[in-house]
Amino acid sequence: MNVANAVTLDAPRQVAATRPARPIELAGSFTHEGHRLAYTEYGTGADVVVLSHGIMFTRRMHAPLARRLAVAGYRVVTLDLLGHGESDRPTESWLYSMPAFADQTVALLDHLGIDRAVVGGTSLGANVSLEVAVAAPERLHGIVVEMPVLDNAIVAGLLTFAPLLFAARFVPFTVRGVAALAGRVPHGNQWVDVVTDTLDQQPAPMAALLHGVLFGRIAPPKSVRRRIDVPALVIGHQRDPIHPFGDADTLAADLPDAEFLQARSPVELRFDPGRLTDAIIDFVDRRYGRAT
Repeated sequence: MNVANAVTLDAPRQVAATRPARPIELAGSFTHEGHRLAYTEYGTGADVVVLSHGIMFTRRMHAPLARRLAVAGYRVVTLDLLGHGESDRPTESWLYSMPAFADQTVALLDHLGIDRAVVGGTSLGANVSLEVAVAAPERLHGIVVEMPVLDNAIVAGLLTFAPLLFAARFVPFTVRGVAALAGRVPHGNQWVDVVTDTLDQQPAPMAALLHGVLFGRIAPPKSVRRRIDVPALVIGHQRDPIHPFGDADTLAADLPDAEFLQARSPVELRFDPGRLTDAIIDFVDRRYGRAT
């Protein structure tokens, strides 16, 4: 029987006063199936967390969470999936899919010599985590699934991203113009940089990415999700049609070993991260046997 356990963590997490102000950060890359994929490592150690971004975003979106996890003693790796950020951006739509992104995540583990990790992500990254749990559960200690995109989000997703696909295919100068304007915005602020990264697109790769994702397998079907026995933390929220609360709640009920945490808003983890970050660290602690 599938049971989703509610998680409530409102008290701030206590961290030693001697913790480092900023963990070590190292950028790297590797080649998978002929394409370069970029990543950043935060912190060191044997206990690893891998984080993936949302569609058209970059690994920079998870930098604050990665640093916080690194301060808690974890080695954290953020990955630019194919078609995003500093990774290669091929123009063939068949190269882009959730299962392909999952393969890239496992390839990252292989490249870094990591046997098992906690893998998590937001939106597209959340669905990638689910696909890793389907394809390679033996490589996982657990998954963190924030804002998953399932059946209830299909219409809203098409309404949101189909115009972007149309623009990239048929009026590419608009995509280039937005990218040029984004390039003129001064960098240095975390969330300004995240937005400008997202707007820095090339028409042909952007069209291929959206086509491959929108018209491919969005997520494992319910019959498959019910067989995913990897421990999971599912984070959902209301007031976002692309990431409806019903999808997250349903997913937590489908998964045999899931905990469900309701966010106060779609941007809580970005702009008021304390409560959710504490919950994520607590989950990761328990997956690595650190909980007291």
